Amino acid sequence: MKKYLLSLTVFMVGAASAQNVEELISQKEVERIERTLSSDEMEGRRTFTKGIDKAAAFIADEFKKTGLQTWNNSGNFLQQFVMVRPKFISLTGSIGGVSLDSRDVVVVTCQPELNITEQSGYEKVKIAAGANLGTEARKYLNANKNYVVIVDTSFSKTFNTLTRLKSNIFKTDKNIVFILTATDPATYSVSAKHEITEMPLANVVGVLPGKSKKNEYVIFSGHYDHLGVMGKDRNGNVQADSIFNGANDDAAGTTAMMVLAQYFKKINNNERTLIFAAFTAEEVGGFGATYFSRQFDPKQVMAMFNIEMIGSESKWGKNSAFITGYEKTDMGKILQGNLAGTDFTFHPDPYPEQQLFYRSDNATLARLGVPAHTISTTKIDVDPYYHKASDEFSTIDIENMTRIIRAIALSSRGIVSGKETPTRVNTSDLR
Repeated sequence: MKKYLLSLTVFMVGAASAQNVEELISQKEVERIERTLSSDEMEGRRTFTKGIDKAAAFIADEFKKTGLQTWNNSGNFLQQFVMVRPKFISLTGSIGGVSLDSRDVVVVTCQPELNITEQSGYEKVKIAAGANLGTEARKYLNANKNYVVIVDTSFSKTFNTLTRLKSNIFKTDKNIVFILTATDPATYSVSAKHEITEMPLANVVGVLPGKSKKNEYVIFSGHYDHLGVMGKDRNGNVQADSIFNGANDDAAGTTAMMVLAQYFKKINNNERTLIFAAFTAEEVGGFGATYFSRQFDPKQVMAMFNIEMIGSESKWGKNSAFITGYEKTDMGKILQGNLAGTDFTFHPDPYPEQQLFYRSDNATLARLGVPAHTISTTKIDVDPYYHKASDEFSTIDIENMTRIIRAIALSSRGIVSGKETPTRVNTSDLR
């Protein structure tokens, strides 16, 4: 007789209060949320559009109905932040009294006008020959300090690539000035003008406080943005259906996160604090997850369950999913151990050449050592709906998707209870 996860009760897996996981995570509720998020009304949920604002409002309202708390008791489920896009206008400067060529200076700033000298209190640092220019530059960009960065002239051919750091930056009052020079100037002056465009964004974040381990966090997440409305495909062909609904990518993962919030609120036995996050701007650079990750001490994040594209069967069929970066921690083994006696299996990522571990919203926290993984079922190498207008609700296998959500709920119970803690990611092994 074939077994189904649908028939599992919490008696069988030793979970709380003899409640039936099928009752607490119903297919009807999964369908309701998935259908809403992937509807035409949401206009494809593209970043910086009314459609994504509608989706954020819906998720926030659901969090409120579930009974979650807001992050840091802010009173708002929207975790709002601003991205800035500075457009270069002009620059003048000198080092040691000698005028600088503007092409030898890159200023990363959110200010329309910036004027600095050696008296401005900026820390002066160097990127020496042989270093990795991009890695070192991003290190200073993320340090949240004012820097003048002296860049060795061995980087003269690649120095202009630093302008990419200005394409989208988080709003800040800190500035970084990169100067390409063979000297170590004792005196300098730089005056730069930019046209500043501010772009507001928002994650949606809800909190279920832990009972005994409030400062240990477990994160459940999915990204709620998608591609929006496009009248033509990437080849310039006019499309009859212009709305990219993103039913699987990633209304499915966001739905799972929201249903899991309901589940854990109902059983009400989490010792660790649970964070439920719908990320914005995954499709345009992962800015939502990046901003979110900066709100935590990574040492306090015990695990991250990022959920993406679980609306179809995996390559192994029903009752299965894969975990990206499976080999980087023992989290997958913990989850499978909690599913003993069921017919559900979590597999290692079968598409290592796709680099999925680095392509989803788990990556930012994983780079900080957090056991952060993405759970998925997509056959990414042959998915006929990926990033197409045909990624609609009608393509979603709601029954199997519900089983996957139940499996995540049951498999995570040891981590949620604080009885199990995954090993950390060895960041030195990451590319």
